[in-house]
Amino acid sequence: MDISVSTLVTAIIFSSIGLAYFIYGKKQRQPVPLVIGILLMVYPYFIPGLLTSIIVGLLLTIIPFIAKRMGV
Repeated sequence: MDISVSTLVTAIIFSSIGLAYFIYGKKQRQPVPLVIGILLMVYPYFIPGLLTSIIVGLLLTIIPFIAKRMGV
């Protein structure tokens, strides 16, 4: 498995965002940020490629905002 520096940095950035979502969701007892936080911390292990990783990370990052606007 060939891991580039950019892929590693991308994984660290989205995992950090995931940790923040996880902590927020746990403290506020909100399931959407909690689950999205876990997914953001785990998905880099399963998604190969930089572009795909960035797209999945961005989509996961905006889900709590969309859920909040929809009232979930």
